[in-house]
Amino acid sequence: MPLEAYRRGSVWWVKGRIEFEGRPISDYLRVSSGASSEEGARAFITETTTRAIREHIVGTEAAFTWDDAVMLYDAKAAEAGFLLKIHEHLTGSLVRDIAPQTVRDLCPKIYPTASADTWKRQVITPVSAVINNAHDLGKCAPIRIKGFSAAQRVAQDEKRGKQSRQKKRPGDWGWIDSLRDTASPYLMAGIEFMFETGARIGQVVAIRPKDLDLPNRRVWIIAQKGHPAQWVAISQEMMVTLANLPPRRPHNRKTNQRLPARVFGYGDRSGFTAALRTACKRAKVDYRSPHAAGRHGFYTELRVRQGIDPITAAAMGRWARASLPDSVYAHAEADEGAIRAAIRTNRVQVISKGKVSAMKPKGKSG
Repeated sequence: MPLEAYRRGSVWWVKGRIEFEGRPISDYLRVSSGASSEEGARAFITETTTRAIREHIVGTEAAFTWDDAVMLYDAKAAEAGFLLKIHEHLTGSLVRDIAPQTVRDLCPKIYPTASADTWKRQVITPVSAVINNAHDLGKCAPIRIKGFSAAQRVAQDEKRGKQSRQKKRPGDWGWIDSLRDTASPYLMAGIEFMFETGARIGQVVAIRPKDLDLPNRRVWIIAQKGHPAQWVAISQEMMVTLANLPPRRPHNRKTNQRLPARVFGYGDRSGFTAALRTACKRAKVDYRSPHAAGRHGFYTELRVRQGIDPITAAAMGRWARASLPDSVYAHAEADEGAIRAAIRTNRVQVISKGKVSAMKPKGKSG
């Protein structure tokens, strides 16, 4: 018999076989529709029947939809927000019809004033992840979506009136010290910890009192960006700072509740970042993001200012490959004018030496 809905407790279930042109095309089904009303159960029957008939006619892969792919994907919280906006445009689409250009064309529709880098992060990457996850499960073909070219990135920057990929200014001790009169002890300790260890802001705000091993001068940080959770050594000065910093329970404004105690007193990166902006404004110094002040500052301090070799510097910052931080996190700090002058100075010296050499007698005069 064809599918029919029936009530079982507070939930409606479905039983029967899916039929096409009067013939069953499925085994006998007895499944929950998940609906609390008969109307919801009938909608479930319609969706299930439509999908089964499509698969029966064109095959499983050809009938596989974006909605099917999303249901198979275990999205993280941040990804879920991106996927909700994407879903409005792709729902009902067959995966085989979603071409790379289709996805790129979605970017300006969803985020008209965003940068090309944001488009890649919030549209291209999530769509690729969903479809390729389904491919790994044998449901569809994989997809490879190229990002945007440099020319396209510049064109979008001109259109939105804002430059992307602005050069980060790394933290340094002079900048850090300028905040001591305007930043709280918790903010100062967090900035110094990031600058000293190269830890990321997400790792810093997650540190709990039990993550401290002060007698051995080390702190446990959570896994992030492909790096495993691990102990990180700290200096004697940082050990003293943390020993004198009472753990604080952050206030969650959304729920009006106190969160479990955190070493640096912030519940998330947004609270830390807002406090840093305020401190910079009051101190009348340039704002530097936690990532620029911390991880970029850490590596630039070691490589550029102190001349530590790249292998050691990368290892201390927990990078897997030494080539990556040198190309991204090391920032040149020499004055450009001085460099140009040095080039000219060297030329003058060479010319001068040539003149002197030409004036030297080559032998005794007769």
